[in-house]
Amino acid sequence: MTTADLLGKLLQVVMGLAVFAAVVGLLIFFIDKAPKKGRDYWQLGLFLLPAMLFIAIGLVYPAIRTSLLAFQDSSGDWTLDNFVWTFTQPAAIRTLINTIIWVLLVPTISTAVGLAYAVFIDKSRGERYYKVILFMPIAISFVGAGVIWRFVYEYRGGDREQIGLLNALVVAAGGEPVQWLQTDPINTFLLIVVMIWIQTGFAMVLLSAAIKGVPTEQIEAAQLDGTNGWQRFLNVTVPGIRGALVVVLTTISIATLKVFDIVRTMTAGNFNTSVIANEMYTQAFRASEVGRGSALALILFVLVLPIVVYNVNVLRKQREIR
Repeated sequence: MTTADLLGKLLQVVMGLAVFAAVVGLLIFFIDKAPKKGRDYWQLGLFLLPAMLFIAIGLVYPAIRTSLLAFQDSSGDWTLDNFVWTFTQPAAIRTLINTIIWVLLVPTISTAVGLAYAVFIDKSRGERYYKVILFMPIAISFVGAGVIWRFVYEYRGGDREQIGLLNALVVAAGGEPVQWLQTDPINTFLLIVVMIWIQTGFAMVLLSAAIKGVPTEQIEAAQLDGTNGWQRFLNVTVPGIRGALVVVLTTISIATLKVFDIVRTMTAGNFNTSVIANEMYTQAFRASEVGRGSALALILFVLVLPIVVYNVNVLRKQREIR
């Protein structure tokens, strides 16, 4: 394709967007000038129409299409073989086990460490600087974090100098360098460390804000009753931030279930480190097994859905209490 052709296509795209914007603008103008009677309902429906169309095209249709493909083989015949493969093949079972390990460890450790940071940093000198430092990892993309930590775990064979921080420390202590990302099962836990490193700052910021929202009168009353710091924390602070804890745990759990970038960047799912999202991509786009990839996507959706429903119910109950 020549430069002229490329510019021509770019001009067509720009003109198409301009026409679309003009049509939407005229539509909004006529909606606003519609007769008063019944105008509110028409306005509501027409203003929501573009968003609903985009949701239908970009979300609802692909979800339905993926669900149908999960029950079809490569020839288009209806079958349950994709799900049978998921729950019977050793590699697929290991992928499910890895995902469960991620979901058990990442939200729990991230929330616990974030809560500890929030408690100890709260009202300390230099609080804002500590929080900025701890929050910085979440500002890094998962791919960027994967690249950074891949250098930390880097291994060089022979007598070459170890540029990986972890192996450099091992060699300095008199040990032999280890191929961390190729050693099963420790490599899975090393990948989990990256996700914890990213999510801890998120947990710390939300829980710190929630702790500041606990009424000081309750803490002072508990102090007058002769309770120590640990008792006040368990009986006053934790119940006061229960809603924030639920939000943090469920949000990190959903992010962990969908984790893809870290695994893909650091190991590409090799050496028994794959998780559902990575295996879904591998099967659908690398192995050309669209049915298996769709089945994994459907399983991922089923795993995420209960967490979302629980989170919504908790927030609704808190709103009713208020």
